[in-house]
Formats: sequence, C-alpha cells, structure tokens
Amino acid sequence: MGANDKIGILTGGGDVPGLNPVIKSVVYGASEIRRAVIGIRNGWGGLTYMTDAEDPSYIRELTRDNTRTIDRTGGTVLHTSRTNPRKVPEAKLPQHLSREQVKRLPFDGKNYDLTSIVLANLERLGIGCLVTIGGDDTLSFSAALSAAGFPVIAIPKTMDNDVHGTEYCIGFSTAVTRARQSITRQRTTIGSHERIGIFRIFGRDAGFTALYTAYVTSTRCLIPEHRFDLDRVCGLLMEDKANNPSNYALVIASEGAMWTHGQVKEYGEADAFGHRKKVDIGAALAEEIEKRTGQETMVSDLTYDLRSGEPDSIDQIVAITFANIAVELIREGVTGCMIGIRNGCYTHVPLRELSHGARKVDVATLYNSDRYRPNYHSKLGAPLFFSGS
Repeated sequence: MGANDKIGILTGGGDVPGLNPVIKSVVYGASEIRRAVIGIRNGWGGLTYMTDAEDPSYIRELTRDNTRTIDRTGGTVLHTSRTNPRKVPEAKLPQHLSREQVKRLPFDGKNYDLTSIVLANLERLGIGCLVTIGGDDTLSFSAALSAAGFPVIAIPKTMDNDVHGTEYCIGFSTAVTRARQSITRQRTTIGSHERIGIFRIFGRDAGFTALYTAYVTSTRCLIPEHRFDLDRVCGLLMEDKANNPSNYALVIASEGAMWTHGQVKEYGEADAFGHRKKVDIGAALAEEIEKRTGQETMVSDLTYDLRSGEPDSIDQIVAITFANIAVELIREGVTGCMIGIRNGCYTHVPLRELSHGARKVDVATLYNSDRYRPNYHSKLGAPLFFSGS
C-alpha cells in the first residue's frame, strides 16, 4: 500500500438509519482490494479540528473486526456534526493553529475558510480518496474538495430525499416506514376522541417524506412546494370526519408547509450552513383549524423519532449497494462523483454537475393540489420512487 492509498470515510449532517451499513461495507470492500480505511469522527469537524494523524478524538482506524456488527444499529459510529470548514468564525477556530497560520487563511470579515487545513490534514492521514456520506450541505463541501483536486466519492443520505442527482437517499424508506407505523398506532387515540390528527414531519424545503407517508396511509398532506388554502383544508378535513365511521380525520404537514398569505417563521441562530429552525407548523395549523372548525385537534411531531434506530430492509439494501459501488469506483480510479439512483437504476453523477439546494416535488405530476393528496394516477412506466422536478 502506497503512502496515500488509504480510504477516508465520514458522515455529516443529521444522522439517519443506514449510515453504519455504508461504513461497514466500505471497510469490507476496501479490505478486498488491500486498502486501509480511516474513519473520521464528527464529520467535517474531524478534518477541521484534528491535531495530528493519531488524534483519538477524531481519527479511528476501521477494520473488519471493529465494524463487524455496526450494521445492526442506527445512527453513525463515526458520529456527526454540521461543521462547515468554509465558514468558521474566529471563536471556533482550532486552538492549535498559530497566529501565522490564521493570517494565511481566507477571511470574509466574519468567517475563515479552512479548506486548506482540511486538505493538509487529509495529506497527513495518508488518505488518497475520501468517501463522504451526507445531504446537500455535506455534498457541497465534498464538491469544493473535488474542485480543489482532491479525490472524493459522495453518498447521499437524508430523510427528506431531496438531493439533486438521485431519486433516492439513504434514510428515506425507514423514515416513511416509521411514520406509517406511528400514524397507524395513533389512529386509535385520535378516533377514540373524535379529533383531527395533525402530524408534523421533516421537510424544510421539499415534501417527499410527507407525500410518501400520505401515499401509504391514505391521508392528506401539505408540502412546502404548494401553498395551501386553509379554509379549503378545513373543509376537506370536516368532510373526512363526516365520512369516517369513527369520526376523525388526519393530515400530514411538512415542517416547511404554509398556507396562502401565511409566513414560515424561523427562530434561533443559523447553523454553519445558514439554516435556522422553523416554527412548529403542527401547532400553528392546529390553532387555525380549531378556530375555523370548532373541532379538537391532536398534534404529533414525527421528526427525530423517524431518524432513530436501525434501518429497514430497503435502506439496508441501498446502503450496502452504494458502498460497494463506491469501492468499485475507487479501484477503477473514478472519483469526483456522487453515487445515486436514476430511472430506478444505480449510477453515479459528477459532483461538479450537481445543483445545490433542495430537490423539489413536481407538483403538477405528483400532487393533487385540489384534494391535498398524492397523485395515484399515471404510474405505468414511472420509476419506483417519485422523481422530482
């Protein structure tokens, strides 16, 4: 093995079920081509704050022995963070950097760009190719490293399924499966009290998770891509209650959904990638529904629970396959790409061609904006997963 033949791997952003199967499969595949694997803890934070090549806080050698059982659990054994090396405020600079090193870093008046530090640390670790697993934020810095000439292979993960260049992201199937199970269980309570059940679900800018969950639970859904008429929604829910022998109704709302002329309010400080938390649409919607209908509501937050625990079979299959494709590409010398699914088939796309920001639901073909339901028609010849716009 040469001086820079090691494979590095990290997970960034929010955790989802399926990350550990990727890590294990990369390690096992790499062992077959005689490549060592270095695990980088805390996402981009590890490559930003590590002090040396053996820093136990951030660097971990991965082997077949210490990854043998990790695919049976959720989360990520490498842990994660939302560190953005291109935007590090002075208060969060690595303490071991000298004043001279800091002076040489690009500075925009507010934040420092530590891309050069990350590249130097990759060199110190002897890493010849980096496998990054994450959503749009993680992938954006992956693309920056690739543009700087460093070999990178990216693997998309997000419960929102909103990464450009792929129809599927690891974590999505488990999120929908868990949401369906939770809604099915809670029907008994909502029905017993004859209420309107409101389920808030992840989806800042894209409604795929709410749309799929509504698809498999036969419920109505509200998504960020389409402003909804609040009175129309209230009327439909009252209609649902009247037609239901148990006298209850359900609606799923993406966290970024909002009614016409309403405002999606945010609060708190922005994270390293500029995202602030959104005010709870579930509570706001419940208040408006009760005001307009006089009906009692029940709000349930289906967010963090959906990303916890072990992956379902679909996420396990996709995670293992993405990982093995990554190793095959490394063996063939192909880098600078993201592995994904297009038209139902596994593929890879150049990182430089990926658009950033959320991939959106194609409202015209996938969403019934009059009934606030998924479109169940014209599926013949369509890929297994709903494609975006």
